[in-house]
Amino acid sequence: MTDSFDVIIIGSGPGGYVCAIRAAQLGLRVACVEKRATLGGTCLNIGCIPSKALLQSSENFHAAAESFKDHGIILDSIKLDLARMQARKSEVVGANVKGVEFLFKKNKVTWLKGTGHIDAPGAVSVDGTSYATKNIIIATGSESIPLPGIDIDEKTIVTSTGALEFAEVPKHLAIIGGGVIGLELGSVWHRLGARVTVIEFLDRIIPGTDDEIAKNFQRILAKQGLVFKLGHKVTKADRTEAGVTLTIEPAKGGAAETMDVDAVLVSVGRRPYTEGLGLETMGVARDNRGFIPVDPHYATNISGIYAIGDAIPGPMLAHKAEDEGVAVAELLAGQAGHVNYDAIPSVIYTWPEVATVGASEEQLKKAGTAYTIGKFPFMANGRARAMGDTDGFVKILADKRTDRVLGAHIIGPDAGTLIAEIVTAMEFGASAEDIGRICHAHPTLSEAVKEAALAVEGRALHI
Repeated sequence: MTDSFDVIIIGSGPGGYVCAIRAAQLGLRVACVEKRATLGGTCLNIGCIPSKALLQSSENFHAAAESFKDHGIILDSIKLDLARMQARKSEVVGANVKGVEFLFKKNKVTWLKGTGHIDAPGAVSVDGTSYATKNIIIATGSESIPLPGIDIDEKTIVTSTGALEFAEVPKHLAIIGGGVIGLELGSVWHRLGARVTVIEFLDRIIPGTDDEIAKNFQRILAKQGLVFKLGHKVTKADRTEAGVTLTIEPAKGGAAETMDVDAVLVSVGRRPYTEGLGLETMGVARDNRGFIPVDPHYATNISGIYAIGDAIPGPMLAHKAEDEGVAVAELLAGQAGHVNYDAIPSVIYTWPEVATVGASEEQLKKAGTAYTIGKFPFMANGRARAMGDTDGFVKILADKRTDRVLGAHIIGPDAGTLIAEIVTAMEFGASAEDIGRICHAHPTLSEAVKEAALAVEGRALHI
C-alpha cells in the first residue's frame, strides 16, 4: 500500500466529486478515482453541460431566425457557424471541469488518476497501485443502453455522446426513443435545420411523466416540427453511402417498413456502469438490471463499501447523485445525512421546458389517494405574454383532505427554475394554500405557480 485514506470515491461525476468535497470539508482524508483526463464524469464532459450549451446556442439561433421579427428586430440574414457553436460548447465544458479540479485542490482532495478496482474491503487499486481506505464509495455513473443488432459508430449511428459532436447538421435525424435525452438533442438539431423523426416503442413519449403533461408536450413539439412515430420499434440499421436505412416494425406486430436517414441517435435509456470494479469477486450484490442495492445509509451488502448516484436504484439525475454524495459523506462523519426522495425535481431542457416533482395523477390514482388539482395556463400570465412564450401550464396536485402538495408538473418557459419553489414547499410540508398566499412579484412567470396553487381551491384570480 502506498497511501491510506478515510474515504476513496470511485468516479468523479456530480455524485462523486460533491461527495469528495463534502467529506473533505468534514475533516476526512479523501481521494477520488477518475480515469478520464478531466474530472466531472459523464455529466460535465459528455452529458448535462455540453447538451445544455448546445440547447442554449440552438435556442438563440432559432430565436434570431424565427422570433426576433415579432419583437421588431429584423435581421437580413442568419448564418449558422456550427464549428464556432461546437467550440463554445467545449469552452463551457472546459470551464466547468477545471472548476472541479480547482475545488479538489482547494479542499485537499487527492485525485487518483486511472481506472479503479476494489481489491478487498479497505483496498482500492488504481492502474496497479494499491491504496488503503476505511471506506469505499462507488459513484461510477451510467452508460447508454445499446440496442441488439444496431452497431454504434458514434458517427452516423450515435449515442448521446456522438450526437453532441456532429460536424454538420443532419438533413434527417432519426431518434430511437422518446425520452428526455432524445427529445433534448432532437430539439437542438431540429432548431439548426434537421428534419427529426422520433421512433418510440410505447404509445407515448417521456414515460413515467404525468400523462397530461406528456400529451401536451408532444403536441407542442409536433407544432414545432418534430415528427413522432409511436408504437414502433427499430429492428435493423444498415449503413449506406448516403447514411442509414432503418427497418421499423409496429410494436404490436405488423408489416415492416424502411426509413432512409442521414444519422440515427440511439437513446433508449441508460444502465449502471459497474463493470470491471471487481464487484463479482467482492460479492457486492447487484439486481437484475445491474443496480447496486443499498440500505438507507447507502451501504452495500459488503461492510465498508457504499454506492450512490446512477449506480443505485432511483432516478438517474445528477442532482439526486449530488444529494446522495453529501448524505453519505455526512453519515460517514457521524452526522445525519438524508435525502427526501419525494422532493427531487426532474427537468427536460427543451423549449418550453418540462419540470416535475412528486406524484403524478396516475400514481395518485393507483395509490387510491384522494387529491385536488389546480392548473393555470401561461397564456394568462402577463410576463409570458410579454416574452411571447405562452405554451404550457402549471399543474399542482394536493391532498384532498389536508391540502398538502403531493406533486407538481410544469410545461412552459423556464419551468426548471419555477419548479424550485414547489420543491421547497414540499420539503417543508406546505399546503397549496401556503403557496397561494405568498406574495409573488409582478410581472413574473412565478405568478403562474401562485395562480395554480390558488386554483386548487377554485380561487385563481386571472382565469
